[in-house]
Amino acid sequence: MVIACADSRVCPSNVLGFQPGETFTIRNIANLVPPFVRGPTETNAALEFAVNTLQVENIFVIGHSCCGGIRALMSMQDDASASFIKNWVVIGKNARIKTEAAASNLSFDEQCSHCEKESINHSLLNLLTYPWIEQKVANGELMIHGGYYNFIDCSFEKWTLDYRGTKVDGNGRIATKNKAFWC
Repeated sequence: MVIACADSRVCPSNVLGFQPGETFTIRNIANLVPPFVRGPTETNAALEFAVNTLQVENIFVIGHSCCGGIRALMSMQDDASASFIKNWVVIGKNARIKTEAAASNLSFDEQCSHCEKESINHSLLNLLTYPWIEQKVANGELMIHGGYYNFIDCSFEKWTLDYRGTKVDGNGRIATKNKAFWC
């Protein structure tokens, strides 16, 4: 299963070389995964179907450079009026907070780049809030991966969530393994 951004510049089939029928795909703004407690969404329904019915063995959250959804998240004013976009990208607010704490000395564009990767990790943690996903990950029946495609320099980073080393808490700390980078 692939969860990717709706941005037409980043088609997961083209980036990763999937053929029709090889992957079940969710595409949304900024490749965000809402937490389980947020309530029903198309993303939640697709996750339930892929994991429980199709019994996928891997979930891959793929983000990308120059993401407009992440830029909207980073530009969002806390007191701004509600919009469909704000109501969606607010899912990544913890990634924004971590980015502002870790990268406050960087330019806005560099902070957005940092948040693009941080939001992937935040989505990986949100996947673990779904009871059926966490159970299968804990039992070794399902693996969760993150990926970042930089279409400026045509590079791709991939990592796998290390469930045993990850603490699902308010700090959002993620442990990874099997990191790879290619151009």
